[in-house]
Amino acid sequence: MTPELEPHEVLEADLLIEAIWRHYHYDFRGYSPGSLYRRLMRARDRLECESFSQIQHLVLRSPAAFGELMGFLTIQVSEMFRDPEYFRSLREKVIPHLRTYPSVKVWIAGCANGEEFYSLAILFREEGLEDRTIFYCTDISPGALRNAQAGVYDQSRLARFTENHRLSGGRTSLSDYYTAAYGSVVFDKSLRARAVFAEHSLVTDQVFAEAHLISSRNVLIYFDRVLQDRAIGLFGNSLVRGGYLGLGSKETLRFSVASDCFDDFDPGEKIYRRNLVPVPEISHAA
Repeated sequence: MTPELEPHEVLEADLLIEAIWRHYHYDFRGYSPGSLYRRLMRARDRLECESFSQIQHLVLRSPAAFGELMGFLTIQVSEMFRDPEYFRSLREKVIPHLRTYPSVKVWIAGCANGEEFYSLAILFREEGLEDRTIFYCTDISPGALRNAQAGVYDQSRLARFTENHRLSGGRTSLSDYYTAAYGSVVFDKSLRARAVFAEHSLVTDQVFAEAHLISSRNVLIYFDRVLQDRAIGLFGNSLVRGGYLGLGSKETLRFSVASDCFDDFDPGEKIYRRNLVPVPEISHAA
């Protein structure tokens, strides 16, 4: 639902998003308006600005203020082994196929603060695939990538992480992978040994690697239809034939122009498999 804004506020918000694109080259113009406006309203309160125009004036002159605004514009809410049945399906149904490859590339698109990456790194270690896997962890937010590389989380979240890991079919204790101190936990740096962290935008950037598995969960729900088609086309062009795509529980390929390029693999857990159909040309207005 789109929040109630006055017409002049909608115009100011749209001008702010356009200014961000022109000045910082981060493109939020195709994001779902309702979600985007709500985040801008929260940022307006936090930044103690009276209007979206005042935010624009501030962030165009202060990279530090823009960095704070990015924390509102990019969604970084996740947890380890979120939706455990998804990870159980990867473990029981996808991993046996990935074992047939001499080397494996996994792309976590929209890795946020790293919870999804550490979940997959632990799963692949438990299944004996870590040593031949490279993980590409990408996000639009530099701050999120720094958090992901640090691997530090509040200890209050640990009980949920641990239960999710158990429900996902974990073969070890999650405590084998972290050290706790002073109210935080830090995950073992060895889990990052085969990870590459890089800025990448599904809105403006292109394919950068061939992948056997792409996990991009709860990212598409913030895009409009045009950007969803672009992202799914990007995934299709990135995956090897027979590679796997995992989406969030509220996301689907059903209405995408690239839907014919994927077969259902485990539709209940939103896991799809790349087939031989070529990805159609998908245009995106710059």
